[in-house]
Amino acid sequence: MSQVKIYGVREHLLPIRKLLSDAIHACVVEALQFPENKRAHRFFYLDNEDFFRPATASERYIILEFLMMEGRTVDTKKKLIHLLYERVCPVAHIPVTDLEICILESPAYNWGFRGMTGDEITLNYKVNV
Repeated sequence: MSQVKIYGVREHLLPIRKLLSDAIHACVVEALQFPENKRAHRFFYLDNEDFFRPATASERYIILEFLMMEGRTVDTKKKLIHLLYERVCPVAHIPVTDLEICILESPAYNWGFRGMTGDEITLNYKVNV
C-alpha cells in the first residue's frame, strides 16, 4: 500500500496536476512494482503566503510525501527517489532544489482497507521489493 501527498503553490501546481500525477505514478510502478491501476494521489494546494519554503526554493517548490507499508529495501526506496528527481523535475519545469521527497513507512497492521488490516489482506503486488 502506498499513498502520495503532493504539496505546492496552487497557481503553479493546479495546471500540471495530471502530468505530475502521471510522472509520479510511472516512478511508483517502476520502482515499487505497483500495478498500473493502483494510484492514490492527493494534491494539497496552498496559497503562496501560506507555504514557507527554504531560501533555495522558488514559488514552484513541491513536496512529495509517500505513506507506505514497511517492507521495501533501501535500494528500492532510493530508486524511487532518483526516478522522481529524473522525471518529475522536467514535467514540473523545476530544478532539483524545488523538489523535496519524504517516504514515511508504517507496519502493515497499521493500515486498514477493504475491511481488513494490511497484514490480513492478500495484495496483488509485492511489498517486499
